[in-house]
Amino acid sequence: MTDSVKAAARWSVPEGYTGERLSAEDARFAPDMARHLAAYHLVGPLVAGKKVLEAGCGEGYGAGLMAQHAAQVVGADYDEVAIGMATQRYGGGNLSFRCVDLLDLARSEPGEFDVVTNFQVVEHLEDPRPFFEAAAACLRPGGTLILTTPNRLASVSENPYHVHEYVADELAATLQPFFATVEVKGIVGSERVYAFEKARGAQAQKILRLDPLGLRNLLPAAVVKFVFARLALLVRTRVARQDGELVDLAPDDFAIADAEPPQWIDLLAFARRAE
Repeated sequence: MTDSVKAAARWSVPEGYTGERLSAEDARFAPDMARHLAAYHLVGPLVAGKKVLEAGCGEGYGAGLMAQHAAQVVGADYDEVAIGMATQRYGGGNLSFRCVDLLDLARSEPGEFDVVTNFQVVEHLEDPRPFFEAAAACLRPGGTLILTTPNRLASVSENPYHVHEYVADELAATLQPFFATVEVKGIVGSERVYAFEKARGAQAQKILRLDPLGLRNLLPAAVVKFVFARLALLVRTRVARQDGELVDLAPDDFAIADAEPPQWIDLLAFARRAE
């Protein structure tokens, strides 16, 4: 186990961590961050020279990566704390951040962007259709929405922040009313990625077996989310202690695949607005 993972294994809640948002600086979430960052590395060449809106930019690390390729990147999020952290850490040059809801941005600045990116967000939405409509409105004719979301078939544990996880055909069908063409591919991982997911799932199941009657489903949502956030830290700490190499993942452990197998960990959709 690396020294950074050993240090992070001490019981603490990192800054900005809620259970819904990861902490980019915490070593316990290195595999999760590698998975998130992989999407930005993979689509970087696709946004080269373009004006990009990242809808749901969080702490801004992904927008910062895309700004290395794009002509201009605007990161948008409704969370003031996250936008403050993003502006402090990554703002400047061709990258700016706004605390704004995508629906409001679509009304005030329609057709302004060549690309809208949205990574690991739609699974948190009760009804994604207004979001997709707003994303399409923000695009110039011929522009593209690029999004990722967990593949429901690959999920290894419960997440109370995920309102709905998708399979490929379902995601495509949800996007199609708002775009001229939709293509869904997947993100796959190296053997170590799947080994980490297996170990994470095993640790999560050990905890869930302590509640065989499903009493957690009767608790208030706020309590469930609070407990989930702390247990997510515990699960990752246990995996790191079990095998430090499992958490030593990097974005290049991931790739885009047109078909399965191996099983897609995340769905990757390209939805293009009509010319």
